[in-house]
Amino acid sequence: MKDHETLTTEAGAPVTDNQHSQTAGPNGPLLLQDHHLIEKLARFNRERIPERVVHAVGTGAYGHFVVTNPDVPKWTKTKMFAAVGKQTDAFVRFSTVAGSKGAPDSVRDPRGFAVKFYTEDGNWDLAGNNTPIFFIRDGIKFPDFIHSQKYDPHTNRQEPDNVWDFFSHSPEATHMFTWLFGDRGQPASLRQMDGFGSHTFQWVNAAGERFWVKFHFKTDQGIRCNTHEEAARVAGADPQALHRELHDAITRGERPSWTLKVQVMPVAEAAGYRFNPFDVTKVWPYSDYPLIEVGKLVLDRMPDNYFAEVEQSAFDPAAFVPGVGPSPDPMLQARLFAYGDAHRYRLGINSTRLPVNSPKGVPGGARNYGRDGAMRFDDNGGSNANYEPNSRGGPQQTNAAYDLTYDVTGSVGPRGLVPHRDDDDFVQAGMLYRVMTAAERDRLVASIAGSLSQVTRPDVIERSIGYFRKADAEYGERVAAAIAAARG
Repeated sequence: MKDHETLTTEAGAPVTDNQHSQTAGPNGPLLLQDHHLIEKLARFNRERIPERVVHAVGTGAYGHFVVTNPDVPKWTKTKMFAAVGKQTDAFVRFSTVAGSKGAPDSVRDPRGFAVKFYTEDGNWDLAGNNTPIFFIRDGIKFPDFIHSQKYDPHTNRQEPDNVWDFFSHSPEATHMFTWLFGDRGQPASLRQMDGFGSHTFQWVNAAGERFWVKFHFKTDQGIRCNTHEEAARVAGADPQALHRELHDAITRGERPSWTLKVQVMPVAEAAGYRFNPFDVTKVWPYSDYPLIEVGKLVLDRMPDNYFAEVEQSAFDPAAFVPGVGPSPDPMLQARLFAYGDAHRYRLGINSTRLPVNSPKGVPGGARNYGRDGAMRFDDNGGSNANYEPNSRGGPQQTNAAYDLTYDVTGSVGPRGLVPHRDDDDFVQAGMLYRVMTAAERDRLVASIAGSLSQVTRPDVIERSIGYFRKADAEYGERVAAAIAAARG
């Protein structure tokens, strides 16, 4: 084996840390000065055109959200939650992550579950997945993770060697791999899967009290998943099976719905919580923070034109409205930059003015000094001033106090999240394995072994099995035995 060469930036400078983004103190937000992070994400966004780098295979539908809980204003001043019965228009896009355009939508893969709320204070984009967790906890590793899942540059196909090699060097992915290779990695219907914000977000109420919050969209149709054999049959018979099923159901007049529930953590409890609450590879057990119902998300109309309204839809996790904002979750912090930057590259600087992306809940629409750019299709601001401040009656700032704050301390530099009392990379994966039924465990082990047994490097296989053993001894031993049987 040859000696490793030094990893460098595009300009040739040595990279000191490719695992952690620079933060403002322990558990602090990420820094714009982190050139390596910004360069990696900006370059990654520009590797594919015109389709999305990830989430290229998708479908979408319009609907609305209605509030059912009168207590939500105790935690947030966001206007869409102000009163029971208050209704807000919404658009939802479901997607697979790894496949390119034309790939089957029923394969084993996480599903994007992105919701755009057209609120009266602007669009709020909650760009989540159908999983409450993710593979990695720091966005600086995201380009590497996706490269390991996408087509190999030499063989031009997804390679188990690459998938598992990355996993074997990323023990924090054990929880997510357990989820992905379980039954819910292959939903049988977009209507019959849950959605999650996945990250920790911040809520602030009218009194300025702050809370950490996680969002859960629980399907009202019940969970339904495909077995490995069923998914393979469906993918071969109809690559757009899940898209077709949703389209046909809504066209028939059926209105799929999800109950939005939240977990709410007072800010003061975060420091002493047994898991780092900003680690997206972890969940908050319901026994610690029970689910609280908030309202209903209902889908009732398919788009008139797929390209205009689904392909050109753009979701930006940085699109918040008053009362909701980010946390110092380093994966979320990276997405706050990466998603908007990807859309500006893929769709153009005026993509926010496309009908599906415009803030239609705001009277008069967006008001700012953005001008020009490719495909400007309105009056481009007419004769109004294109600068601020001005003396011509142009839009002005509100001067409202910024209240989505949190404290940061310590020195600047690349570092990971600070572990809390019960934090490790395996405990929650083991908890997930042990709550599965015997049949679910059988299918999980078979799915992992079917993929991992194709890997050619013994060291990758052994490291991977070792992680499953650390999650649960039985889990690891069963995977090892299944791989041995598969390899003869």
